[in-house]
Amino acid sequence: MTTLLVIAKEPRPGRVKTRLTPPFTPQQAAALAEAALADTLHAVAAAPATRRVLVLDGAPGPWLPPGFDVVAQCAGPLDERLAKAFARCTGPALLIGMDTPQVTPELLTVDFTGCDAWFGPAEDGGFWALGLACPDPALLRGVPMSTPVTGAVQRGRLVAAGLRVRDLPPLRDVDTAPDAHAVAALAPRGHFAARLARCTQARPPAAGPPHTGPHAEPPAAGPASSTAGPR
Repeated sequence: MTTLLVIAKEPRPGRVKTRLTPPFTPQQAAALAEAALADTLHAVAAAPATRRVLVLDGAPGPWLPPGFDVVAQCAGPLDERLAKAFARCTGPALLIGMDTPQVTPELLTVDFTGCDAWFGPAEDGGFWALGLACPDPALLRGVPMSTPVTGAVQRGRLVAAGLRVRDLPPLRDVDTAPDAHAVAALAPRGHFAARLARCTQARPPAAGPPHTGPHAEPPAAGPASSTAGPR
């Protein structure tokens, strides 16, 4: 059996999902982050595991289901925080972030028989999951995070260490408004899809003349946040 790790940030306005603002307000972005985290945690709770751990920056809230140990994230860049999360584990461990609310218990049910690592690529070039049969923090330290090559570098690090790697299906992270709508369509019955529908309905009408052409998502603004999970 495997330890399942979720690395996350407390969903507080202005601290999470900043690339969703605009079109959403900081409060709506935080609500969407909370819903994404809730869906992620419920998928982890339903997957077989010897232990479930939330590696959290902040304080837990009512979104946390029972059955999780909560440990604080260490200080430092994301690669160091991921490395420290694995360093606390003895035995096989699979780590995911809070940016893929479409994840299912089936995707998290990994078997390390015949392999040393599981790797889940993200569509933006990062990764949404990393599993290690024998957790070694050195495999993560120094990997550049939140770049278009993060996933390739991390997977290459595993292969260079002589590990037998199996791949999970690629998933789309929720970073921007188009991401949010695409991911919600994949899991329409989840907390995230329901919250997105409410936030979308609550958005004020855009200023300016009526738009008569095909609907287009507003562009995201600001740099990507690198604190919520694997990228």
